[in-house]
Parts: sequence; structure tokens; C-alpha cells
Amino acid sequence: MSIWLDEHEHTYPKVNSDIEVDHLIVGAGITGITLAYLLSKKGKNVTLIDANRLMDGTTGHTTAKITAQHALIYDEFKSNIGKSNARIHYEGAADAAKQIESTIQELEIDCDYEKKDAILYATSDRYVQKLEQEEKAYDALNIPYEHTQIDMLSSKKALKMANQAEMHPTKYLSALVHEITRAGGTIYENTVAVNINHGEQTVVETSDGNQITCSNVYICTHFPFYEGSHFYFSRLTAERSYVIAIEPMQMIDDGMYLNPESPNTRSIRKASYKGKDVLLIGGESHKAGQGKAVSHHYLALEKFAEETFGIKQVIDRWSAQDLTTLDKLPYIGPMHDDYPNTYVSTGYRKWGMTTGTLAAMILSDLAEQKQNRYADLYNPKRFYADPSIVTFLRENLNVATHLIKGKLDGTKQSLGELERGTGTVFKHNGQRSGAYRDDDGQLHIVDTTCTHLGCEVNWNDGDRTWDCPCHGSRFSYTGEVIEGPAEKPLQTKSYTMFDAIDVDQESSGY
Repeated sequence: MSIWLDEHEHTYPKVNSDIEVDHLIVGAGITGITLAYLLSKKGKNVTLIDANRLMDGTTGHTTAKITAQHALIYDEFKSNIGKSNARIHYEGAADAAKQIESTIQELEIDCDYEKKDAILYATSDRYVQKLEQEEKAYDALNIPYEHTQIDMLSSKKALKMANQAEMHPTKYLSALVHEITRAGGTIYENTVAVNINHGEQTVVETSDGNQITCSNVYICTHFPFYEGSHFYFSRLTAERSYVIAIEPMQMIDDGMYLNPESPNTRSIRKASYKGKDVLLIGGESHKAGQGKAVSHHYLALEKFAEETFGIKQVIDRWSAQDLTTLDKLPYIGPMHDDYPNTYVSTGYRKWGMTTGTLAAMILSDLAEQKQNRYADLYNPKRFYADPSIVTFLRENLNVATHLIKGKLDGTKQSLGELERGTGTVFKHNGQRSGAYRDDDGQLHIVDTTCTHLGCEVNWNDGDRTWDCPCHGSRFSYTGEVIEGPAEKPLQTKSYTMFDAIDVDQESSGY
């Protein structure tokens, strides 16, 4: 659990019967809650549902930077989508930041909101060159910036975007939730939407068999719970990244810092936690379900923090999953011409505070058939040929590789040696399965075939989950779906027949 969720105390009922609503928003992260708030302000009748608890997904596991400095992106955008569109992306992020600030002022929200400079820095010659290219893009797009130096981080070059901001995301969104309910909006938790039927009326089906009839539905569920025939799983790449919260020996100057050097990206910002100043150190991105054991990523962040700041105490650690589209612009808008009252918002590429807010602004305008200057740029039906085709082919080759690899791997070891709190993948009688031994010693066995498209999941030893390397679905150690596109749980198996036999074992984590 992240530090943002420690003080989150909202509790709402689940949908337990068929209901009829007007505006149904599925997904209670920053997009869904902000959209519900904006529609409520306009006098709309709003219903918000979430599969788990409010803000418990990516929004509750963010670093909560509010900035238009979206890593090394503007040089790429300028080349791939043109100067005008790249500038519009910058202006959209800036307008979203203004929306957050004005909302905080209007509602007098106490959410640790502070104006901070966002600083992009490089420590290697290769990334100095990349920053120089980004600087040229800033100049071409008329994006204001300054040069700076961060001695503590041994930077060779740094670009500062002044007057950005940070906040406590769940305190901010809790205030919006209060306004939604005050305006007559209805909120449900632990309500899993699984399908949409488009007929004379739009009907959202839940996993419990209940039906929610609505005039408009907004899919704000991180990965769209409903894809229709639009194959979002093939147009989105899932990445995991990690954060540790530490009490440092030495505090860095105020600012929000990002070193984009792959694969050892580092994000740094201050935060307040139970009266203490702490540092949030993030990074270590990799494709979901792929790479080395997840515990190594947390250890790498701790090593960096110790060497750079010193550590008095590691307070918490958590991970998040982010989705990136083919052209790195989010999909925001009507899902399909045939279903003009079904909207989708996804693919924020780690920048959910501004992008999620902008998505809510766009969708609230579209709900009233109002023009929004950003809607065309993020329309889900767009296709920028060159980068989109190349990315589509590369990512689907990666999927095919992992689909085949997962069916072939295997070595020999005994499940009886599996320690408490650890998991592994094994084969028995030629069939691939996964095992986790909990802290009480009980063995939990699942079929490792992902219920989405049949790839083989891998054990995530850092978060104790089963993660799919193809499309990013995640499952608990008992097989329940944590994150889509999978909708059905992993099949479970009786553990008694496996507890002390020899099996073909793969590894203890990715």
C-alpha cells in the first residue's frame, strides 16, 4: 500500500440489483472522479462505480507530479505528429494543471499542494545529447524552460520547467468525492463491470449478473474493461514501475526531478508523511510480466537512495502499472462511431495527474456535445501511420515471442522446498502451473495460462502476483483478476497432490 492510501477511509456499497442511471462512470481514479465532479457541477445525474475501492488503482500508487514536462517526449512528438499537435499536447497538460489548481482554490482543499519546478536531468553523455534535442524542441514549440544544475545528482545537463506542482492525490480526490455526493451523485465500490450491451438502451453488465442501464457510459478503468471489436489490448503496452518512500539522511532541494535514462530511470520528489519530510524515489520501469525478479527493482532503488541521500528508514514501497499507446498519446473520446454514447480514456504513459484531469475535461465537454480543442488530438480512432505501424509490429512480435517462450521453459526441482512467502512456476505431467506458499505454509496452485489470450503468466516476487508478459493482466496468488484485460480468474488446482512431489520448476520470479 502506498503512503497516499493510509488515510483513505471512504466506504461505499456495491451494486446488488438492476439499476437505471444517466451518466455512468466506470473507474474511480483521477479521471473518473474528476469527470464525475465536473458533470455534477453542470447539474448532471452521475453514478460512479469501481471494481475495488476508490483510488485504489494507479491513482493511489502515483508519485503525484502535476507537470507538462512529460519526460523526453516533445522532440519525438514534433517529429511524429507535427509541431502544432506537439504544442497542443503541452497546452493541454498546462490547462489540466490549471484546472487542478483552480479546483483546490475554489474548494479550499488541504492536499499538500505546492508549486515546484520540474527538472529533467541527465548523467550520461548519451542522454545529454537527448536533452539537447529536447531543448531544441522546447525552443521550436515555444515551451518556456531554464538551464540548471543539480550537484547532489551529478547532473551533466538539466532542463527546468518552472511553476509546476505536486500534491497528495487522495486528499485532493476525497474532496471531489464529497462534492459529488453533495450534488446528489451516487458511488459504488466492489462492483466489477464486465460487458456492455448496445441495443435500444446501453446496458453495463456486472460480474454479479446485475445490469446498469444508462444513457452514457464512460470507461475510465485504466485498461478498458470493454473493448468491443476494437482490440485495445493490441494497441496498448503495459509497464510496471516502482516507488520507495524513505526518510533520508540528507534532503534534496525543493523540486521534482526526473532522470529518464533507460532502464535506470529515477524520479525524485519530497512528500509529507505523518509530520515527516520524506523522499519518493521511483523508477525501474519494465514491461509487465517480463524481466528479472521484481524484488531486484526495489533493491536497486534502495541502493540508489542510500548512495545519493543516505537512508534513515524505508517507510513504504509500492508499484504501479501504466499503459502506453502506439503513438504515446492517450486515447480519449468516443469508442466507436456506432456507439456515440460510449466513451473511453486510457494510455496515460505515467502522467496521470495532468492527462487524467484533461481527459475528464474533454469527456465532460463531449457529454454536452461541446467543442473541445484537445478532442481531435486524442481521438481513439486516430492513426499516425509511421510510428503506429512500427510500434504495432514490434509489440505484437514481442507478444508472440513470450507466448511461445512460456510454453517451453522448465527445469527440475521439488515443490517441497518452496519457502513460505515465495512462489514459483513448475510443470507436472507436462502441464504448466504456478505455486505460492503463504505465510501459514498453505500451498496455492493455479493454472498459469492467462485467461485473456492464453499467454503464460510469471510470478512477481515483489508484489506476490501472477503477471502476464503479453498484455499486462495481473492476478492475485489465488488467481483473482487484479488488472485487465483479463476478465476471468486463473483456474485453481488442488494443492495436496503437489505438496511434496518432484516437478519441473522454472524460476522464483521474473
